[in-house]
Amino acid sequence: MTEAGNISFRRRLARLTESGNLGWSVAALVLSLIALAPLIAIAVIALGPSGDTWPHLIANVLPGTVRRTLGLMIGVGLITLVVGTGSAWLVTMYRFPGRRYFQWLLLLPLAMPTYIIAYTYLELLDYSGSVQTILRGLFGWHDAKNYWFPDIRSLGGAIFVMSAVLYPYVYITARASFVAQSVCVLEVSRTLGRSAAETFWRIALPLARPALAAGVALALMEALNDIGAVEFFGVRTLTVAIYDTWLDRNDLVGAAQIACVMLIFVLALLLLERALRAARRFHHTTGKYRDLPEDSLDGWRGMLASAACVLPMLVGFVLPAAVLVDDALAHVAAGLSPRFWQAALNSLMLASAAAALAVAFALVLAYARRQTRSKLVQAASTIPAISYAVPGTVLAIGLLIPLAGLDNSIDDAMRSLFGVSTGLVLSGTAFAIVLAYTIRFLAASLGAVEAGFSKVSRNIDVAARTLGSTVSEMLFRVHLPMLRPALGAAALLVFVDSMKELPATLLLRPFNFDTLATQVFTLVSLYRYEEAGLSALTIVAVSLAPVLLLHGIIVGSRPGASPGRGRAPQLGPEWALRIS
Repeated sequence: MTEAGNISFRRRLARLTESGNLGWSVAALVLSLIALAPLIAIAVIALGPSGDTWPHLIANVLPGTVRRTLGLMIGVGLITLVVGTGSAWLVTMYRFPGRRYFQWLLLLPLAMPTYIIAYTYLELLDYSGSVQTILRGLFGWHDAKNYWFPDIRSLGGAIFVMSAVLYPYVYITARASFVAQSVCVLEVSRTLGRSAAETFWRIALPLARPALAAGVALALMEALNDIGAVEFFGVRTLTVAIYDTWLDRNDLVGAAQIACVMLIFVLALLLLERALRAARRFHHTTGKYRDLPEDSLDGWRGMLASAACVLPMLVGFVLPAAVLVDDALAHVAAGLSPRFWQAALNSLMLASAAAALAVAFALVLAYARRQTRSKLVQAASTIPAISYAVPGTVLAIGLLIPLAGLDNSIDDAMRSLFGVSTGLVLSGTAFAIVLAYTIRFLAASLGAVEAGFSKVSRNIDVAARTLGSTVSEMLFRVHLPMLRPALGAAALLVFVDSMKELPATLLLRPFNFDTLATQVFTLVSLYRYEEAGLSALTIVAVSLAPVLLLHGIIVGSRPGASPGRGRAPQLGPEWALRIS
């Protein structure tokens, strides 16, 4: 190494070790490597010998799956953008009947996982469902040849149900952007003769474009990750192709190669979202914030605005929830079986363990970034933020091989030292699922913890160090008591997301191990819709908690908001965007 290289290395090492930060820096680098390991493993597996697998995938599998995946993403993106943006603008800028309640009711579909709403609409709209059965009885039709009805088991059906529950991602980001806009800008537009509609298209919408890009990207990532809805509707996307190639054909290399194609989609989506946001940056030049002016919509206009807000809520939450309640009540005795309680206990344990581990990881990463100036640590600690964009099926494949290799090493060591076989203690147990949950939802936890740290003045750090506290003592004695709301919110988000997670759980679960999510998937796959009602309803009920929490964050997120219109929460408005 040259003298200049030695000097540069010593400087980087000094940044890592200054003020006793070496331990935190090393811990952050190790955790970042753990989060990155699945992606590295997938690349290694995909580049391994595969015979004629890759030519077969290119010729027979990828053209159709890529086309359907693109169609799904385009359809979901357009519908969520229109519904989410339009409803956010209505409840932010207009007064009309029910507007006060629609502000939070429009968030409710976020509590309904895609695979659950998919099976409820199958029960409603399929040939044997309630709607078609009633129509045949009313008009005397004997079979499907006597009438036409939209086929829910299609790409259009998948787009419809996914958009119904994913539009709140755009609604959240759009509403947070609209309530943060300066009233001065909007008033100038109206003073210059622009109508309310022209102000929306020429002023408010361009200002909100970065937020809208983020919301649509989040919705598309969820659509890309889904395996339940597309499987129920017979839409063979990249996610289903990975699942079938691995489990049905026992071809791990082929599944890894499809996963690499899927990662290209994810990377393209992230780059597009970044480009759209970077190209549209706006800054307020005034610190004057007042309550946003609200126009009243009376008569038929008010009724039309109310209907525009009722429809998404009705389709995305009320109808599916009614189906779930009906199924649960009709089969409550069968639903409360030992299998249900065991699945609920498994879900509770896995989600609790993942929440605790994700918060601990996020705390280490966020604190290391706060306490060191090392560019290496700063860059490495941002890697886990990408984890949320990695679909669960891809993550499962990437975790299986490293954990299996580690299992084999542990087993060989125990055999040679003690003559005891340990078996698959990591890849063959619930540990793999907990680690997958932790990596998958680390971004949400990290966003909440970093938002909490941003509210703690660095002057407090200086005062604590002046009084003799070490870096570690300062965390436990000073920061943790101040971070309790942020840590609680982070744990809640990871807990609920883990309760709902299906793709990774399906691929990594041990034999005869069910969670509520996998139980719903299995029962629906066997066309036992009614028996899945109680498990699905439990997941939805648990998922309502963060939805209501997000509503409180958004309502009080506007700088300078008057006390009657929402009090600013401790975590700040940026937190809602980071964790949504």
